[in-house]
Amino acid sequence: MSFHVYEDLGHGITRIDTAMVREELAACYLMRGGEDYAIIETGTHHTVPIILDLLDQRGIDRARVRYVIPTHVHLDHAGGVGGLMEALPDATLLVHPRGARHMIDPSKLVAGATAVYGEAAFKKMYGEILPVPEARVRTMNDGDEIDLDGRRLVFLDTPGHAKHHFCVHDPASGGVFTGDTFGLSYPPLTTEKGPFILPTTTPVQFDPPALKHSIARLLALNPERMYLTHYGPVETPRPLGERLRGMVDDYVDLAERVAADHGGEDLEPALRNALRDYLFRRAREHGCEQDDERLDAILGMDVKLNSQGLAVWLEARKAA
Repeated sequence: MSFHVYEDLGHGITRIDTAMVREELAACYLMRGGEDYAIIETGTHHTVPIILDLLDQRGIDRARVRYVIPTHVHLDHAGGVGGLMEALPDATLLVHPRGARHMIDPSKLVAGATAVYGEAAFKKMYGEILPVPEARVRTMNDGDEIDLDGRRLVFLDTPGHAKHHFCVHDPASGGVFTGDTFGLSYPPLTTEKGPFILPTTTPVQFDPPALKHSIARLLALNPERMYLTHYGPVETPRPLGERLRGMVDDYVDLAERVAADHGGEDLEPALRNALRDYLFRRAREHGCEQDDERLDAILGMDVKLNSQGLAVWLEARKAA
């Protein structure tokens, strides 16, 4: 498919590429309900002008954007929250109860990510992370709803990827905005068999039983489609969800096998190699014809992050 920064998906929803790292890596969404709007996910601080440019192109008064809704506070989803809220004076931030304090005071998020990436790389990837005044923050518990000028949105607590994660059910589109709960599916890996989908186990709160339960809970809504942050809408979710649940089990088995053979400093590189081999094999079984170099370009970041998350999960389980 040809790449577009903005793509109208029908049902009053526009997909916006966040321009993080590469095209078709991360998306956020503009939703219309009546005369009002919501933005679901924000990308990084670098994404803010891209979102504002879309509003300007379409003549949308910024005061009509009523809600900014990150599914969780990982910075590829919520790094742009503070900057966007500054630019949208009448918006309320809707956030998971466990994530609200990190949006009000993002210093711990920034410190943690800076420790991982280094200050220069952090700034390049995420930009400035701005706080949000507490008075403009509203926490959304499981089952809470909002009315976007006649469009009902329902919030579902969906731990497993992160404890501070919710998904947003949109009955009007028959869809769910799934953040990272329903995995990742990059367009270049879609084949005649459909999307190539995989779970994400980014550090530090991977919980396999909780994630499988959250996926099952989303499928129980009988949705027609899922709006993924990584990347874009996928149709006919049920078989994708069942595949995801099976792959979560595969990740656990793989991690346990690798841990039995490796320890200490060798664990994470061994996990990375094993996960890469597993995902490349599954991709080729799915009909993906890219060579190893191209698959590394598409999946390499996720292989690294997922292996780190599996290593953290193994250590946490050992300590429990």
